[in-house]
Amino acid sequence: MSEPAIPTRRARESRRARARTPPAKYPYIRRRLPPVELLSTEAIEIIEANAETILEEIGIELRRDPESLCLWQRAGADVRGERVRIPRGLARQLLATAPSEFTLFARNPARNVLFGGDATVFSPVGGPPFVSDIDRGRRYGTLEDLQNFIKLAQMAPAIHFSGGSMCEPMEIPPNKRHLDVQYAFFRYSDQGCEATPETAGHASDAVALAQVLFGAEYLETHPVVLGNINSNSPLVFDGRMLGALRQFASHNQGTIVVPAMLAGAMGPVTPAGCMAELLAEALCGMALTQLVRPGAPVILGSFVGAISMRTGAPTFGTPEATQMIFATAQLARRLGVPCRSGGSLCAAKTADAQAGYESAHTLLPTLLAGVNLVTHAAGWLEGGLVASYEKFVMDADQCAMMQSLAQGMDMSARGQALDAIREVGPGNHFLGCAHTQENFETAFYQSTIADYCSYEQWSEEGRLTAEQRANRVWKRMLAEYQDPGIDPARDEAMLDFIARRKAVLTDDITDE
Repeated sequence: MSEPAIPTRRARESRRARARTPPAKYPYIRRRLPPVELLSTEAIEIIEANAETILEEIGIELRRDPESLCLWQRAGADVRGERVRIPRGLARQLLATAPSEFTLFARNPARNVLFGGDATVFSPVGGPPFVSDIDRGRRYGTLEDLQNFIKLAQMAPAIHFSGGSMCEPMEIPPNKRHLDVQYAFFRYSDQGCEATPETAGHASDAVALAQVLFGAEYLETHPVVLGNINSNSPLVFDGRMLGALRQFASHNQGTIVVPAMLAGAMGPVTPAGCMAELLAEALCGMALTQLVRPGAPVILGSFVGAISMRTGAPTFGTPEATQMIFATAQLARRLGVPCRSGGSLCAAKTADAQAGYESAHTLLPTLLAGVNLVTHAAGWLEGGLVASYEKFVMDADQCAMMQSLAQGMDMSARGQALDAIREVGPGNHFLGCAHTQENFETAFYQSTIADYCSYEQWSEEGRLTAEQRANRVWKRMLAEYQDPGIDPARDEAMLDFIARRKAVLTDDITDE
């Protein structure tokens, strides 16, 4: 009997390259795992009662936005100057018109996503001014970098939604940048995306571009973009964000109302205190969308972490932040609105063990909590200051793993595998049995970056770290990117709109 042939190094590398080729694009997740209810009903009711007390007795400041103040005053709130005190239960009553779930429509109908219910949607990092990769290091983001990340999100199997600006193109003047950002999302991806919401004018431009691409009438009944609206915790909304919120809501586009809560800085040092403050701010912003347009889609968002009591720097992946992710999802379910939270957050400066641990301690609880929209799910480094090419690939690999986990255990006849157990019997092994031969290629999740070979093989093939392997993967993904194409007439119309808007905008930051 001849000896089996030993694979050459080139053959092994080729096999591993094929194994690391991402599979086809996954649809958004429909969880088969029941959400984990971390807090008791009594605990959740205490947080809700405390949030109502904050709204009624302390109030929320709506700064430099008379229109929102008028809307709240007409609704029955006590408005004194810029301080709005909302009677107990009023915000929750107004939210009764908000949909419990809604579809975000993409250019490619196969990539529409659902927010709410048992759906979980992964979206990449958003907003960093810097980017990094192991070839060029840390640097300011450019339009080319943004386009690259959009293409990576388009290619990554378990990134279901392109999200917001994955890095800021810093070479473009701030007051014109939003036009190039929005066009890049609409042009290089056929997934859904967020819109740039820094001011009412920017939001209006984003909606106008969407109207050019999809049609103005279509937008009246079909949300095609989300606007991420942040409060200025504690207990403040500014006019720029509120103006953007009103733009999106008035055009039936989705809004995510997101208090950014770092315990010890923008909120109390205790999770329960933070959650009461977060819920109060979110109720005020979400209810405002319904005052603008009853039935407008809205998502309860949270961005939670803490600060180091030694340095004052943000921290992520801590037990306290995990508790707040679970609480956010529970509160959203009780309100009957979709939830946004979590991600792959970390404070690490490079894609190292700290980044891996902190991101895992954010991403897994996010899935188990039943969060609907997972922003910052891929590419986040340095507390959100950096979008990393390598970490994007590493995180996207983990998102695909979460996709598999969310399906639950296979309890079909195949999953039960009694035929395999009968065939093998006592004392033998399952490697050669018919069941294994039929299922081995799809039996287990196959990582695109992990190395499972022996030490000798790993050493012979260059001793590559996970970050180095990820470097190869993102380059291959960009090389294999397939342009989704676009209708030439609509593309030309968008470019014409952008040219006309840039002609009247200054290069300065304004409150337009």
